[in-house]
Amino acid sequence: MSHPQTPAKTLVEAKKGLGLPRIVVICGSTRFMAEMAEADVRETEAGRIVVKPGVDMKSSHARRSPAGAAALKARLDELHRAKIRLADEVLVVGGYIGDSTRAEIAYARSLGKPVRFTHPEVDPDA
Repeated sequence: MSHPQTPAKTLVEAKKGLGLPRIVVICGSTRFMAEMAEADVRETEAGRIVVKPGVDMKSSHARRSPAGAAALKARLDELHRAKIRLADEVLVVGGYIGDSTRAEIAYARSLGKPVRFTHPEVDPDA
């Protein structure tokens, strides 16, 4: 008896069928945005597709009002979880793991995604 294909398996097979290189999602505190940009270069040079946070909630931004910041943060968190689902692996950047990053690591691991660290000593499960 055949089992229906899960969406995750369908995505894996579709990426293979398209001949896509590995997709890496960068996670970490936005205080490490410069380090994330450097990691993006290294991963891209290694032949990987890179997705990473696009908005630094800690910096002031003309399009963001204080009243809408919480709603924006919630939307960005959900968007980042979608990036984790899309990715083949996670790269955690920086020497500090906060609550949001810890939750992203746990989410990635719950999906069976490999997680690498630029600073392995901060791995909450080490």
